[in-house]
Order: sequence, then structure tokens, then C-alpha cells
Amino acid sequence: MRYLFYRPESSVEGGTPSPEHMAAMGRLIEEWTAKGALISTEPLTPRDQCARLRPADGQFTLPEETARAGGFALLNAGSKEEAIELCKAFLKVAGDGVCEIRRILEFAPRPA
Repeated sequence: MRYLFYRPESSVEGGTPSPEHMAAMGRLIEEWTAKGALISTEPLTPRDQCARLRPADGQFTLPEETARAGGFALLNAGSKEEAIELCKAFLKVAGDGVCEIRRILEFAPRPA
């Protein structure tokens, strides 16, 4: 099963992560890649640089929230429980913040 970890924000305000933090995240990414759990991971622009659309009222807004780093990871996990454990390991490296775990629904077989 595939799961999306979405981290809309963290407690780290903007800026570049420290070399130590980048090295720890690199080790986690290598570990997950080697065991076939990691499909993809990428950082996202801070919320103050995003656009938010609301079709119901036709609003287009640029959030005035504090800029915070966010990102996502797409992983393979055998169960929701395994995905939760992977997310706990991720947050130990990534630091404070909220991480939402969502299973990707698969309605048809994916090509090999």
C-alpha cells in the first residue's frame, strides 16, 4: 500500500537546515530507499509563497501566515500501523511539526 506523508508546516522558521540535520535526513532517506519503502520525497515552498483557491466563493488568496517549511514523502508500507511507525521515525529526524498520513487509494492495478 502506498501512503502519503504530508507535512504542511514545521516549527522551523524558514532558512536552510543545518548540515547535521541534512545529514540525518539523508541517512533516513538512504535507509528507506534501500528497504524499498521510499518512493519519493520533496520539500514544498513555504505557505506564504503558495496560492489558495476556494471555488465555492471564487476567492484567490495569498496566505499571510508565517513562512514555514513543509514537504511530503510518498512511501510503501504494508499497513497503516507500519506507516505510523515510519512517520514517527521521520518526525524524530525532521523535528517538531505535524505530519498527516493518508493512504493512496488504488482502484486499478498499476503498471509494473
